[in-house]
Amino acid sequence: MRGWIGFHQVSFHYPDSPRACLRDLEFTVRPGELVIVTGASGAGKSTLAKLLSRFYDPSAGAITLDGVPLDGLPLRFLREQIALLPQQTLILNGTVRENIACGRPGATDTEIERAARDAAAHDFITVLPEGYDTPIAPGTAALSGGQLQRIAIARAMLRSAPVLVLDEPTAGLDAIAARQVVRPLRRLMSGRTTIMITHDLSLAPAADRILVIDGGRLAETGTHEELLARDGAYARLALPPALRWSSSGRTRSSPASAPAPPRRRSAAPSARSTAPD
Repeated sequence: MRGWIGFHQVSFHYPDSPRACLRDLEFTVRPGELVIVTGASGAGKSTLAKLLSRFYDPSAGAITLDGVPLDGLPLRFLREQIALLPQQTLILNGTVRENIACGRPGATDTEIERAARDAAAHDFITVLPEGYDTPIAPGTAALSGGQLQRIAIARAMLRSAPVLVLDEPTAGLDAIAARQVVRPLRRLMSGRTTIMITHDLSLAPAADRILVIDGGRLAETGTHEELLARDGAYARLALPPALRWSSSGRTRSSPASAPAPPRRRSAAPSARSTAPD
């Protein structure tokens, strides 16, 4: 799969709720793009991750991957094409090696170590009592939240799926830990179709596009600079009131709008091998 994502008039409500949390969403994400989805809490952002992985199906409309409706793809095949980093870091009962290797069963020790190095996890793993064979479990106190997140990033790197979905990848991390995961996140996103659902807009200047969800609807879309200039919903999320000129429609510079690496251009899709779950 190349990684073309399409939302076509998608609406959704949870089975126990008569009220739709997403309404008539219409957008596409091209192969290799980084698209950030943001909005106020409760706007419906995280529901997108559940729909893309088919934990739920839309109540109306369709979601497509490379033009094929998701419900027309075998579920196992679909999930081989998507690497998901959920909001709560998923850690399994097992060793560090097993936690990384479940991204692609059958991976060699060399491949596991390479993924850990790319995720900036190798150094702290090697000083654990048993290195890669150190047992860990959900809620483990042996590693910090940032270290556990980097293990999850190594797992996603090993998976090497063409589509990456990040749901609040820095949630629950302090400022130091969040900075430590940004560089491996950039490596993970490189060359992949990436949808990042987040309140943390530190990577927004590097995004190809930003989607602002408000009340379940797509309120705004554009680049970081374009949306700041509009002084609308995105500007209210990205800037404190003291840094906005609402009356003139112009925006002062801010930490979020400080110079950043150039926005990624869509990468030419390349063939990727996948392995069974």
